[in-house]
Amino acid sequence: MLLRALLALLAILQLAAPAAAQPPATVAAAADLRFALEEVIAAFGRESSLRVRVTYGSSGDMARQIEQGAPFDLFLSADESFAARLAAKGLTADGGVLYGVGRLVAFAPTGSPVQMDERLADIGRAARDGRLRKLAIANPEHAPYGRAAREALESLELWPAVEGKLVFGENVSQAAQFAVSGSAEAGLFALSLAISPGLAGKGRYVVLPENLHRPLRQRMVLLKRANAAAARFYDFLQQPAARAILKRYGFSVPAS
Repeated sequence: MLLRALLALLAILQLAAPAAAQPPATVAAAADLRFALEEVIAAFGRESSLRVRVTYGSSGDMARQIEQGAPFDLFLSADESFAARLAAKGLTADGGVLYGVGRLVAFAPTGSPVQMDERLADIGRAARDGRLRKLAIANPEHAPYGRAAREALESLELWPAVEGKLVFGENVSQAAQFAVSGSAEAGLFALSLAISPGLAGKGRYVVLPENLHRPLRQRMVLLKRANAAAARFYDFLQQPAARAILKRYGFSVPAS
């Protein structure tokens, strides 16, 4: 609590200076936020005139970079366990805030011979009859949506059939690009990307049942080194305007 109070005081002192003279908030964000967060940042800029600089990647990689001293002010993870790990190491202001719960989709690009269904039945058939040559998912070792994709495939007893056909993206955004580009006949990735302007009209998708994998609980934490702009943006992300944008991109937004 004392640290948060000091951060708030710092924000008041620094925000007294012109916004253009203040350093930007440096944010490490999960790749599933690529489109939604850009809209949030635009709304934040209109309200505050403060700048935000974002690096997108897999949550596991981002957490490791922060542990190694990467100069980020704010971390938005797609898996709250990575945020908790940083908090346990004393790198954050507190335990952070759950900002949303993500959903996993199965996607087939336009022209793919594979049909989409929420039990992935045709993916299983296509893996056996040769229609499915590549299935794109994020790397389960460090990407939460890749972990969820593997859990869903295992829950449906499809992992053995598709394991040899998997192509791994370094993060969920890259996995989506593999599928959209036609490099894979299908992909499992974030709903927030499937409904984004960048993917609209480029394929068909179905949202997978939540009980096929552990919940994609997404948490953000303010780092101890955070500057005033980051503290202000962290607060903005918890306000109705930002929450409405996240909800529009398919996130289940917890109560305030």
